[in-house]
Amino acid sequence: MDTMNETIKQAPLLEARNLTKVYEDGVKALDNLDLQVLPGEIYAMLGGNGAGKTTTINIFLDFIQPTSGQAFINGINANEEPLEAKTNIAFVSENVQLYPNFTAIQNVDFFVRLGGRHNYSRSDYETALNRVGLQSQAFDKKLKDFSKGMRQKCGIAIAILKDSPAILLDEPTSGLDPKAGKEFIRLIGELRDEGKGILMSTHDIFRAKEIANHVGILNNGILVAQKTQAELKGVNLETLYVEYMAGYMDEAEPSLVNNLSEA
Repeated sequence: MDTMNETIKQAPLLEARNLTKVYEDGVKALDNLDLQVLPGEIYAMLGGNGAGKTTTINIFLDFIQPTSGQAFINGINANEEPLEAKTNIAFVSENVQLYPNFTAIQNVDFFVRLGGRHNYSRSDYETALNRVGLQSQAFDKKLKDFSKGMRQKCGIAIAILKDSPAILLDEPTSGLDPKAGKEFIRLIGELRDEGKGILMSTHDIFRAKEIANHVGILNNGILVAQKTQAELKGVNLETLYVEYMAGYMDEAEPSLVNNLSEA
């Protein structure tokens, strides 16, 4: 058999298989979630509060265990082999938790070393902080005087230096002004082009449509829609999102659902 011309299917860097989470109070936060993020892709999860975005991220990070189903990071079961799985992922939360009495450089150095990277110099740290748009005069200032956006940039720099194949982002543009938000979108586009697989939870519909290869809409733990960037071309994503969140699509004809991407 001639295998030279066969397309090699890439293995996902992040994958949820029938992921379900029911909390002790009976609330079903996730209901058989299936999604994949391949190398060189950005997947944006949209959804309101309680939609299941944070639960999904917390399961990938092994902060909570799924009721059923599996989450994989670079082929490793995130809940059965969490330590090994975490060596393959970097995480930036909405509220980056760093040390306020450390400078930006000190925080980056501490957390990068904590992640097992010991081969970086101050020059490497400065390069990463420059890349995320932090001004050089802030490098040796304590984080207690930083804005939320500046702390966010430090967290992103740490994620870059960890150099993991997969990246999880929880509301990454929260606290960033429009200019910084635009710079961030450019940055994660660069990371995608370097082959990273990025899963991002966000409320920023417009930036999701701009940068994501795939957009998934979660509602009450159910992935009610999943569209590629090509399918969203010419579609008003805000209108589509509102319709799903309002439950409008629950009663819609299947033909309408299937043809929305052609509108």
